[in-house]
Amino acid sequence: MERSEVIERSHRFYVNQVAPMIHEKFPEYEERIAVGIAGEGSDCFGFDDFISRDHDYGTGVCLWVTDEDFKAIGYHLSIAYNELFAHQKGMALSQRLTDRRGVMTIHDFYSNILLIDCDTEHATMSEEQWLSLDHSCLATATNGEVFRDDLGKFTAFRKLLTDYYPDRIWRIRIADELHNFSASLQTNYMRCMLRDDLVAAEMCRATGLKAAMELFFLLKRAYPPYYKWTFKALEAYGDDEYTELIKGLATTPLDYSKWESKSYLPGHLNYDDDIVNIAESLAIDISKALKEKGLIRERDLYLERFVDEILQV
Repeated sequence: MERSEVIERSHRFYVNQVAPMIHEKFPEYEERIAVGIAGEGSDCFGFDDFISRDHDYGTGVCLWVTDEDFKAIGYHLSIAYNELFAHQKGMALSQRLTDRRGVMTIHDFYSNILLIDCDTEHATMSEEQWLSLDHSCLATATNGEVFRDDLGKFTAFRKLLTDYYPDRIWRIRIADELHNFSASLQTNYMRCMLRDDLVAAEMCRATGLKAAMELFFLLKRAYPPYYKWTFKALEAYGDDEYTELIKGLATTPLDYSKWESKSYLPGHLNYDDDIVNIAESLAIDISKALKEKGLIRERDLYLERFVDEILQV
């Protein structure tokens, strides 16, 4: 995978400045300090652009150490790292990134992003911890690139996360999003439009849109990034049909005129409404993907019907 401009520049900074500094000043810890760029910030996802430069932009790296090593050299290593910026022209981080780069413990890096007390010593997580995590924080914890990790502690916990959800947790997450999609777009959207409650209908659309994108990533066994980058990450997979359906669901105007002469009939779909058509097209694609993954036996367009089947393991 090609590096983004910021990650490539940060790698050069590591090779030319940080690595020699560690070798010269902390030789006995050279094989214990993990270095890379990861965590919060659009630059770690490779999504940095001109608009990002006011808050998440700048050259820098993370230096990850164990709790024990941080107590021994953390203070002096931080001073040495910060001095590299003081002596380099054009080397500066935005204020937001200052706290996201530099020296930190492996435990604090993962715990602060995932908002749990991570067992980075043994690289394990309980089912309860897995269930408490948001998809996007997992993407944040595993983005970017590790340039060096001889000790392997940082990479071991990273691998735990990149190996993806345990099967039971994966199925629970899929079932949750199937319910969200079905309840919002295949059931409640119709009820809201029949009541001429366009605000509630928009909320149904937004909930279903989010669920459709979450399901895409779950079935790709990938973590979606923070919501403002979710669609950009989805586009990168090159599934043009699904991408266009998502875009259509987001941009098609609500049209109450398609519902004025309609009556409430449970299970009956109003195909005069373009949003209903798009939702059902998404349901077709999702149902197909579920079957290809061996999660369901028969395909169905009403996605709520799959919830119990997927959870029965």
